[in-house]
Amino acid sequence: MAKQTANQSVTEQSGQASRRKLLQAASALLCLPVFPKMAHAASVLAVRTWPAQEYTRVTLELDSELKAEHFTLDNPHRMVVDIDGLTMNSALDKLVNNIKPNDPYISSLRVGQNRPNVVRIVIDLRQPIAPQVFTLKPIGDYQYRLVLDLYPTVAQDPILALLKDSPDIMEGDDPLAQIIEGLGQSTTPAIEPPPAARPSPPPVASAPGRSTQRSRRQRTLTIAIDAGHGGEDPGAVGKGGTYEKDVVLAIAKRVKSRVDATPGMRGYLTRDGDYFVPLHVRVDKARRVKADLFISIHADAFVRPTAGGSSAYVLSERGASSTAARWLAKKENAADLIGGVNLGATNKNVAAILIDMSTSAQIKDSKKVAQSLLLHLEKVYRLHKPQVEQAAFAVLRAPDIPSVLVETAFISNPKEERLLRSSSHQDKFAQAIHLGITNFYTANPHLAMAD
Repeated sequence: MAKQTANQSVTEQSGQASRRKLLQAASALLCLPVFPKMAHAASVLAVRTWPAQEYTRVTLELDSELKAEHFTLDNPHRMVVDIDGLTMNSALDKLVNNIKPNDPYISSLRVGQNRPNVVRIVIDLRQPIAPQVFTLKPIGDYQYRLVLDLYPTVAQDPILALLKDSPDIMEGDDPLAQIIEGLGQSTTPAIEPPPAARPSPPPVASAPGRSTQRSRRQRTLTIAIDAGHGGEDPGAVGKGGTYEKDVVLAIAKRVKSRVDATPGMRGYLTRDGDYFVPLHVRVDKARRVKADLFISIHADAFVRPTAGGSSAYVLSERGASSTAARWLAKKENAADLIGGVNLGATNKNVAAILIDMSTSAQIKDSKKVAQSLLLHLEKVYRLHKPQVEQAAFAVLRAPDIPSVLVETAFISNPKEERLLRSSSHQDKFAQAIHLGITNFYTANPHLAMAD
């Protein structure tokens, strides 16, 4: 019994010692200074504005993702944007000076610290707008982005823009006859197709000055010319700092000028300035103006600087014709992620265009156009591959319009980068594309007939 009592006493003493140690440790912790956890304040890395007739985009590039609240006011028209978790810095100060005097939507802009950790941007507007505000995750060279897209309350009609741009074209004209005549009268083409490639004109009827086909053709051919990339999406960048978006727009404008100068044809640009157009919108624009042909112009890039030459691509029903074609399609289809699309605001009917509804007939005609383009592009410099390539390009998914993507040259090739920057070679590429288009319709007169 005495032994048991002694053991209990030892156990109690040991427990008391342990409790004393715990109390001492707790007291020591209470004596430590307590520092509040400091929240990381986001920083604005860059600000950019992209004014255009279609819409103006304001982009704030940030080192972390932030949300923004916005509302609009009338009399006068203003847009107010409150960004939480942000303090003023030098980059935000630059935003005021970024506003261009010819911006169709923004007349002026003010920015300041509205309250702690909240920056307010007040945009003075030239007209009422339907704004879209959204954020983008990091991709490529960009960090997080807060995007303010200022659209007009009534969207511009591509058809009205087309007619305004080509007031001298009458719907009653005979396009194919004018094209054939124009090929002989044009002063611009310096590259002539070989005699074997030049098709015979349609048979002439007994009626003087009229062909048996002429009375059936009562419409003007509309050529949709798509300059790739733009705005937030620079496309490929050459070693010399050349942006793909700039050179392809210059070439596209030259193609349009030649098309407009061709009797029976008119050109339509899916973008006419340095702003971003989502891929499905490019397709939708072409369909809304009832384009007869869609040509998307690009400048290729590859990891090897020796890769070079022109290429032509059409949509594939089954899969890419080569690993390179599959890689290129994946790169071009990423334009929406880089340029920035508000997926939440995408119209379901428009988005449905991205579904592969293309028919075998459309792809067959697209191949014919592409082959005609390659025939003339080869005379400008050289071809990367002599055959037409195929892959799942989103921008070519117009089910009722022959569509071709042209890679004029490799901007990643220093020699070809210099060619792409040269105004004379830009004109040569435009000339080759124009001749490829006109010769395609001369060889396929049935595609120019009115329904």
